[in-house]
Amino acid sequence: MTVQTEQPQPGKPFLYVVVCAAGAAADVGELITAAQERGWETGVIATPLAMEFFDTAAVEARTGRPIRSAWRRPGDPRPFPAPDAVAVAPATFNTLNKWAAGIADTLALGTLCEAYGLGVPIAVLPCVADALAAHPAYRASLVRLREMGVRFGDPYGDGAEFAWERVLDLLPPAVAAQPQPTVGPASMPPV
Repeated sequence: MTVQTEQPQPGKPFLYVVVCAAGAAADVGELITAAQERGWETGVIATPLAMEFFDTAAVEARTGRPIRSAWRRPGDPRPFPAPDAVAVAPATFNTLNKWAAGIADTLALGTLCEAYGLGVPIAVLPCVADALAAHPAYRASLVRLREMGVRFGDPYGDGAEFAWERVLDLLPPAVAAQPQPTVGPASMPPV
């Protein structure tokens, strides 16, 4: 399969979908389809372990782009343009705690840390077991991320249904993308 690596279609905003290693990730295609129906062009950035939780070939076919889970090497093409928004779903205990602490040891976490600093809207659907959600570090991480302007959907805990479209409801509507400057502090570089 050949995947594209050029800029998004003219006028289409670009959504980074960050996927973490949780059982709900198996259905991430539902989020991609819903986003595309709402006018977003999408690219998926997965934590390294998340790659084992969903059908990567099906996701790449749906987005027309490779899934990113590791840093690019210098000189490699940039398969994604800068994002207009970021959706994190499912978001795990580990990812949320590391992100709140500013740890950027994976491409997914580095992207989230940078997106915040550049003012890119970010919405999250947590997927955290109730026992982990009770941990004080997790509660503190949610407070910090909310203070950073991150928007949260209802958590997906033990026995709850994962509502993929809810993360899209938390983002500004997909509108025609504005031309992005190629350099400068106000623009997030494509990954």
